[in-house]
Amino acid sequence: MAASGVPANTSGLFVEPREDWLAQYQEEIIDPLRPIVDPHHHLWDRGQRYLIEEMAADIASGHNIIATVYVDCRSMYRAHGPEAFRPVGEVEFANGVAAMSASGGYGTAAICAGIVSHVNLLLGDAAKPVLEAEIAAGNGRFRGIRHSSAWDEDPVVAGMYANRPKGLLRDPTFRKGFACLAPLNLSFDAWLFHPQIGELTELARAFPDTRIVLDHCGGPAGVGRFAGRREEVFPQWRASIQEIAKCENVSVKLGGLAMCLLGYDFHLRAKPPSSEELAAAWRPYVETCIEAFGPKRAMFESNFPPDKGQCSYQVIFNAFKRIAAPLSEAEKTALFSQTASDVYRLELPS
Repeated sequence: MAASGVPANTSGLFVEPREDWLAQYQEEIIDPLRPIVDPHHHLWDRGQRYLIEEMAADIASGHNIIATVYVDCRSMYRAHGPEAFRPVGEVEFANGVAAMSASGGYGTAAICAGIVSHVNLLLGDAAKPVLEAEIAAGNGRFRGIRHSSAWDEDPVVAGMYANRPKGLLRDPTFRKGFACLAPLNLSFDAWLFHPQIGELTELARAFPDTRIVLDHCGGPAGVGRFAGRREEVFPQWRASIQEIAKCENVSVKLGGLAMCLLGYDFHLRAKPPSSEELAAAWRPYVETCIEAFGPKRAMFESNFPPDKGQCSYQVIFNAFKRIAAPLSEAEKTALFSQTASDVYRLELPS
């Protein structure tokens, strides 16, 4: 049962951030000069507002964020015109935010330096003109799409995705649409739950020339039918991660672990967690991914604002820095900036 005062979220996967609750705890920034590319955040205004002002404020809280990548969240779709082309509005929106950021009026970070939006790959071959329209709308910043395949038989796990199709990544029409990505030099962000990682592995093997990014450590679930089974589920998740990591065209984002999906109750506590607490909870997942993929195919992400429901921007990157502390300087550089820059082909100021 959710504690009183914890806002509900219709997605079922995370809770809305509470600035008053987050403000109860602050930390000194660890390694404050380290350049960071945040390769996964959203911007929206739908009940909760998280736009450039809110993002800039989080970035300004102490870490050295030099660039960010905007990722699909159904923001600012076109209200009119052909249904297939309505997601182009999201690219236009994110590109506008990037232009605002480039003015220098919102800090030094290049917000939305890369853009990942959505195209319905179930259009099959007809996905290509939509992809081309998004490339044009991105003004050189559009890098790929995300078509969420998250689905689970348990509605508590599935949340907002309960009515999505099962086995989407195996659908022949979807794969026709997927085949349009590589010729256009576009990547695919994959958002799913851990029992589906095997389906993504099959897709990655079938399309070895397409860059695939596995979001949020592969969506390890600890709620619903997985609640109270962490010791049983973790080895299954780990085996799936180790198998998909054999696909050289797949990289992984290290984050998304502060959503409710993982099954931790940090958002229900009287005060926000410290980076030490988060690092202890997340270390097994993050270290497994780094060991399997290697730092050159792994990147730390904020997943804000969903992950902001359990911790602040200060704390989330401090937690990542604690986990990465034993690694070499070159490995840290890869995890915090270089991998993201390479995968999303970011042109960063020198």
